[in-house]
Amino acid sequence: MKKSRRHVYLDKAIFEQLDQLAATPGATQSSIVEAALRSYFQTQGAGDVDAKIKTRLEKFSGQLGRIERDVGIVMESLALFVRFELMVTAPLPEADQATARALAHDRFEEFVTSVSRRLANGKNFRAELLARATDQGAQP
Repeated sequence: MKKSRRHVYLDKAIFEQLDQLAATPGATQSSIVEAALRSYFQTQGAGDVDAKIKTRLEKFSGQLGRIERDVGIVMESLALFVRFELMVTAPLPEADQATARALAHDRFEEFVTSVSRRLANGKNFRAELLARATDQGAQP
């Protein structure tokens, strides 16, 4: 690789250190300055990378916070539903259980179809729930 010649001005103390390092076998002033410049240029670019990574991590942190909130909403909703269902549903007699299972199967299929339809249309229960909570909080 062809190298270009440059003339630079150095502080006397740095120039003396360069001379001392260049005095060791296998070292030249050019190789020392080249290695120092290469290291400097690499660390200058690292600041840009660090800033980009920091921005990305802050974005992930916000997303993780929203996911945590959403999971909390789902858990609370499920817990309330199960508690309510267990409190109001009386055990069925053995003779009625087959009919109840068939009805439950049909209802579950309708539930899955309804959820699928909402997801396909981009509807979001979380957004609806938060809107309701905001509306209720705004009412006196």
